[in-house]
Amino acid sequence: MSVRRITTSLAALGLAVASALAVAPSASAHGADHGPSGTRSLAAVLAKDGSGFDRNWDDFDIVDNAVQAVLKADPKSPVAVLADGTVPLTAFLPTDRAFRRLASDLTGKTYSSESAVFTDVASLGIPTVEAVLLYHVVPGATVTYRQALRSDGATLTTAGGGTLTVKVLSRHEVRLKDADPDALNAKVVRPNINMGNEQIAHGVSEVLRPVDL
Repeated sequence: MSVRRITTSLAALGLAVASALAVAPSASAHGADHGPSGTRSLAAVLAKDGSGFDRNWDDFDIVDNAVQAVLKADPKSPVAVLADGTVPLTAFLPTDRAFRRLASDLTGKTYSSESAVFTDVASLGIPTVEAVLLYHVVPGATVTYRQALRSDGATLTTAGGGTLTVKVLSRHEVRLKDADPDALNAKVVRPNINMGNEQIAHGVSEVLRPVDL
């Protein structure tokens, strides 16, 4: 896999999203279960753990810092929807380990710290990071893990305009097929983050790829 090809493709997608993103589409999976009424945002949930990096590769420090970096550069970015808990959405949050695998694919390096992974991911540029984040956000519906289990084959339209396909392999395994047919489909590894609120998230094992790398 060519690093130049990867970075060029993601940069081009970032520019396209920055120039063309308009009204956020809604999800095409089943609607939300009855009663999500809380308005705690996913950005608030991510920030609760602090903005520092640690040695736990199974939490979400890198995606938290990516969201903060995009909003610091452009407070009006569509990524700001993650900070508005009144907007229903479902997000798929890659673990720090998932970002480490992506960074290794991009650079060929072996990483021993989350901060080093984040530095190399951020070096792709804010438009690219924004595009990748928006590909992990499905606005318009609060999709619980229970609903996902009933949604095999459903197509989810993301905030960046691309789509994801839900693959239910068993009662205990839900995966997401992204735009890269050669990539490993991301597995939901931590479901129902922020359950009971309009914004819900599911931790996933891979960074979803909005282009064929």
